[in-house]
This record gives sequence, C-alpha cells and structure tokens, in this order.
Amino acid sequence: MRKRISYWFFVGLIAWIFIIVLRKKGLYIPVINDHFTDCITVPMYCYLIEYIMNSLLGYHWKPNLKFVLTSVLYLSFLFEVLCPGVSHRFTGDILDVLAYFAGGMVYYFFRFKTFSLVQFYDKKANRS
Repeated sequence: MRKRISYWFFVGLIAWIFIIVLRKKGLYIPVINDHFTDCITVPMYCYLIEYIMNSLLGYHWKPNLKFVLTSVLYLSFLFEVLCPGVSHRFTGDILDVLAYFAGGMVYYFFRFKTFSLVQFYDKKANRS
C-alpha cells in the first residue's frame, strides 16, 4: 500500500464535511443526509484502519470480507442501537444498516476483487 492517503478517502472526507456544513446552515437534503453519509462510513472506516495498520504501524495487511462485515455489524450496533439509546440526535434505522452494508460491499468488491468489464468481455469472446 502506498504511504500517502487515497484521494477517494479525501473525496469522502470532503463530502462528509460539506454535508455537516449544510446541516449547520439548516439545509437538509433527505437522501444525502439520511443515507449517503452512512454508505460512505464503512469504506472510510475500513480504509482508515488499513492505512493505519500498513503505513503507520508497518504491517502488510488488507481487510478481508470478514473484517468488512464485522465493521458493518460494529458500526450498525454503535450508531443504530447504542447511540440512539444515549442521545436523541441519533435514530435507529434499518435503512441506515442497509446503507452501511451496501457501502461495505462496494468497498470490498471494488477495492479488493479484481474484476473488470474488459476481463468479462475477453472471457465471453474466448467462449464463442
């Protein structure tokens, strides 16, 4: 893994900050406020853990499917079960859990599974 932080992580961070600023200004965009932030939470969490493990601590580690699914469960429990019981600012929502799961799966398959449309079409052409 490279020593510098991915530009995708920065894009997610900037999007998150932008959404927080919009919330502070009183501008509420339902889908973005409700589910987009949850969808990018797991990829940013997994990438940050990977970056810390590899670049800062010197390991050669990458998250596997078990880690991504455990991260989805952990963040879902934390933000959808535990936090709503502590603060009224949090709401427990099954759609948020689905957004965590979708974000985690997109991160896992597009980051670690090497597949592309070019390979798909090459295999399809070789069969005919």
